[in-house]
Amino acid sequence: MSDVIARNRRNRRAGAAWQSKLRDELRGAGMDVERLVLTGVRDEGDHVIRRPRLRLPEFLVLEAKAGAMHPAAFVAEAATEAAHFAAHRGLHPSRVAGIAVVKRRSAAWRDAYVLTTVGTFFDLEDQ
Repeated sequence: MSDVIARNRRNRRAGAAWQSKLRDELRGAGMDVERLVLTGVRDEGDHVIRRPRLRLPEFLVLEAKAGAMHPAAFVAEAATEAAHFAAHRGLHPSRVAGIAVVKRRSAAWRDAYVLTTVGTFFDLEDQ
């Protein structure tokens, strides 16, 4: 097996382990987290958190990342996958937000970075 193939396998395993740890820890913190399994061009993200209906957005679609930091690409991917999640369920896009959760090297899961836009974070209307 080539070094590239071995490295890619290790990276996939590390990414999958991060997704599982994030899901399990968020559940342990009392959050309603579900793993999303759709992949490919209509991917919906890695997890969704359902929040109380009184809070908008009601659904947070998480894109978990464990590798090198690419903020613009991660935020764009999270937004696209949130749109897919809403479309597949017939939800108004305002009920769904996408965020990227990026693992920090040698840090606890609670110290991961959360990436989004100012508009998403403050629930501002598009202009």
